[in-house]
Amino acid sequence: MLFNSIDFLIFFPIVLSVYFIIPNSRIKQLWLLASSYYFYMCWNARYAILILTSTFITYLSGILLEKVKQADLISEKQVLYKRSIVAGSLLSNLGILFYFKYINFTIDVISRIFTHVHIQLNMPSFDIMLPVGISFYTFQALSYTMDVYRDEIYAEKDFFQYALFVSFFPQLVAGPIERSKNLLKQLAVPKNFNFENFREGILLMIWGYFLKIVIADRLSIFIDRVYGDHSVYGGWYLIVATIFFAVQIYCDFGGYSTIAMGAAKILGIDLMENFDAPYLSTSVAGFWRKWHISLTSWFKDYLYIPLGGSRKGKFRKYMNKMSVFLVSGLWHGAQFSFIMWGGMNGAYQVIGEILQPVRDKLVSVLHLNRHSIGHKLVHVFGTFVLVDLSWVFFRAKGVKEAFSMIKSIFTVNNLYVLFDGSIYNCGLDMANFWLAIICIGILLFADVCKYRKIRIRDVIIAQDYWFRWLIIASSVCMILLLGKWGPSFDKASFIYFQF
Repeated sequence: MLFNSIDFLIFFPIVLSVYFIIPNSRIKQLWLLASSYYFYMCWNARYAILILTSTFITYLSGILLEKVKQADLISEKQVLYKRSIVAGSLLSNLGILFYFKYINFTIDVISRIFTHVHIQLNMPSFDIMLPVGISFYTFQALSYTMDVYRDEIYAEKDFFQYALFVSFFPQLVAGPIERSKNLLKQLAVPKNFNFENFREGILLMIWGYFLKIVIADRLSIFIDRVYGDHSVYGGWYLIVATIFFAVQIYCDFGGYSTIAMGAAKILGIDLMENFDAPYLSTSVAGFWRKWHISLTSWFKDYLYIPLGGSRKGKFRKYMNKMSVFLVSGLWHGAQFSFIMWGGMNGAYQVIGEILQPVRDKLVSVLHLNRHSIGHKLVHVFGTFVLVDLSWVFFRAKGVKEAFSMIKSIFTVNNLYVLFDGSIYNCGLDMANFWLAIICIGILLFADVCKYRKIRIRDVIIAQDYWFRWLIIASSVCMILLLGKWGPSFDKASFIYFQF
């Protein structure tokens, strides 16, 4: 069930109405749990078994960890038992994830290796459909096991309450990946209707729908045309399409996260902020502190720091950072292009840190002011170019195609297509193309406000009630109008559902 579908616009009000009418807290939880499973089963009912399996394994691991902690054991045995339980939880959950997401990729890699040494293997191939959101809920469930192991949260004894934590429908299939110490504790106390939460949640959802329906889906038309035939649409066509893709994936994923935050807020639940004006970052490292924050922080807490973080020398620090970003690329998809994308972002940061003394020296010699607007703008532009270049590998069908596109970007000189009207023959006519540009300007304005710690929804809420509701009504009408206006009328899935 997509957020941008009629089904969800019917489903969500029903869930809300029943949830707030029910007086009993326990029944409220069970209703929310049933609704969450129904939401997930709308894609494929059979795959509910997978999320239930992951839930049961991690729930059981938490109970066993608690029992071991309370048992009268010598410290060596206690540590051994606890590590064994965590290992069992990790291996079983990651094993399920591996089978559904990486088994065919692994078989293909093995076949290529043996073919390279002139050995032909008759390897099997599995016809497997990737369960939607499996990477998200698997990581969320595993974080619970690790948190209990580290004594950062209690072991939840109520299975149904824990199952709701893993399957909470607003953020189930595309995040944000919530931590147990935040979401589990909030779900333990069902909320009554609160008008302030409702008002803020509606504003968040409206903004999320604007990002997805008006910006991301419109840009996708142009991007699909150019990337679908990049041998014809080379040079500046690809440059514009790649810039548009940077905006599309931000609006698509950021739109989902914002709608999820809004839906949860209406239910009285605060989800973590997943994006914080990332394209205004002055470094790639800064970008990754503001992009997909829930995943970046997950890898930091459960992979980077356990590997040693920055505590064991610079070389080990750089290796740990590269490892995290290579794994992050693989998390996004079983393709070498995703691994390349992750490796590029890791390499950017490692090279940036190595060259930091040189950059500091240049700033000193040239008497530059790092706090000046011009200096920051240059760094923002440079960061965007580097990040956007890596997006080519994320969007392309493979590494070979990505390199072909990058070659075209740097070698095909057809700047004239921006001025002779040719750019309007890529799926978006002139009106829709410039509407997209205007909407990107609105997004930039909103991000600048966020960067300056100005919350636009707080400004709206502070207005008189009639003006506030006029803004809301006008925004809804404009989304319906602008979201429907254009060459495509089909609702589009969210990009991150495939991960």
